[in-house]
Amino acid sequence: MKLLAKELLERAQHSPDRIAVVDELGEHTLGEIVAAASAFAARIEAIDPGAPTVLVQADNTWHTVAAALAVGMRGGVVAVLSPHAADSEFRLAVADIAPDLVFGEPEPLDRWEASADFSIRETAFGGRVVCARPGPFGPVERWRGGTAIAMTSGSTGRPKCVVQSEEAIRYACARTIEVVGLRPGDAVGAFVPLSSVAAFCFGMYLPAYLGGSMVTIEKWSPAAALTAMATHRVAWTMLVPTMALQLSLVDNSPGAALALRAMTVGGGPMNEGAMAAAENRLGTTFLRVFGMSECLGHTTPRPDDPPAIRLGRDGRPFEGTVVRAVDGAGNILGSGEVGDAQVKGPSLFVGYARDGVPVPPELTPDGFLPTGDLVEVAEDGSIRVLGRQKQIVIRGGRNIDINEMEAAIASLPGVVQVCVVAVPDDLLGERAAALVVTDGSPLRLDGVTTQLAAADVPKFKWPEYLFTVPDLPQNRVGKLDRSEAVRLATRLTAPVEPSSA
Repeated sequence: MKLLAKELLERAQHSPDRIAVVDELGEHTLGEIVAAASAFAARIEAIDPGAPTVLVQADNTWHTVAAALAVGMRGGVVAVLSPHAADSEFRLAVADIAPDLVFGEPEPLDRWEASADFSIRETAFGGRVVCARPGPFGPVERWRGGTAIAMTSGSTGRPKCVVQSEEAIRYACARTIEVVGLRPGDAVGAFVPLSSVAAFCFGMYLPAYLGGSMVTIEKWSPAAALTAMATHRVAWTMLVPTMALQLSLVDNSPGAALALRAMTVGGGPMNEGAMAAAENRLGTTFLRVFGMSECLGHTTPRPDDPPAIRLGRDGRPFEGTVVRAVDGAGNILGSGEVGDAQVKGPSLFVGYARDGVPVPPELTPDGFLPTGDLVEVAEDGSIRVLGRQKQIVIRGGRNIDINEMEAAIASLPGVVQVCVVAVPDDLLGERAAALVVTDGSPLRLDGVTTQLAAADVPKFKWPEYLFTVPDLPQNRVGKLDRSEAVRLATRLTAPVEPSSA
């Protein structure tokens, strides 16, 4: 954050009255935010003159922006954590990051029992407090160039704290600004919680880097988001698919009143037909992308690409980034072939925080990161991500690819979103259950299987349970929560006989 802090200090001297953040608390000028950040930086320096590692309770308000800038002014590292994080997540973050300070509102800090490790407690700004460990700050060099840390649950297993450098963040922001055609002063919507790596980069850092306004709302509401975008003439935002689709279903949505040049959509399964209908209703242009916390938003289409590319594929790599498909032996596959995805580029992360230092990722000998996804790279350089490598249902000893089953069901009329999961079965071990969001059209299992049969989908790839749901389970940042989807499907299937229609 050092580079951004320096830039904003200089801008505040020339344009202190420029609106930098619009949030639930009102409009906030650049001068106001920089003044709060400067005062907080001085408070940090009074605790210890070294560069701190600070764990920040991140909400979508100007407080998070000011806190991050203050850390940057002190040459430190900022780690963001949701105010709704469980006690176990806070303890894991403290163990992995070993922060010198914790900044936030009194309620979550008390709930997390932060004072047990951070016994020095002082008032900061905006009703927030800062808690410090006794003794000197740890050396900031331990982060090996890292500047921002955020927790991600990943696809499976233990949550991980991803360490990103400021250079990687600026690269991802600069390439996005270039492709979308954003201009200095443009307003950017920040509706995904800033405690995620992607939202920290594209929701908070990007508008500040651009010299524009960050526009947020108190909590996710499709109607409130549309109103905020229309009122403040938001030029661009990044959302997960569920949020983008929800916007299009709002009654009397502003549609043509929106000033959006484009909306970037990524982070979950997408149906081309549903996305086309949604962008048409909103009167904007969707850009379907692929990225991950470990390699920020590293692909995008261009706004002038045809819908088949913008909505049916996952973009092209940013300039300077390479995405390739390889087979099981690591051989590079040709265009149109499906293989394991690997990526290399300037937005690769520093490592996962463990015991207060970043553990570097395991790369291939030529510097590529295996993403754990399946990908197909076309002749034109655009990619199509087909899901995780190990998403399978093991039914009676037979492996069934969840990605293929979801793709087949998603292609059916009336299907907006689908998630297929494995549910336990006493006889076969596992069966496939489909959770489906529709456009209002009635959908039954027998109708789905009839259509799959007509499309020559093999019977063993048909779902054995189907439930229509208003929305797929989501995590805090709006992404599909497969663990919760498994729990939901297991509850729904419990009273149903497998042989039932």
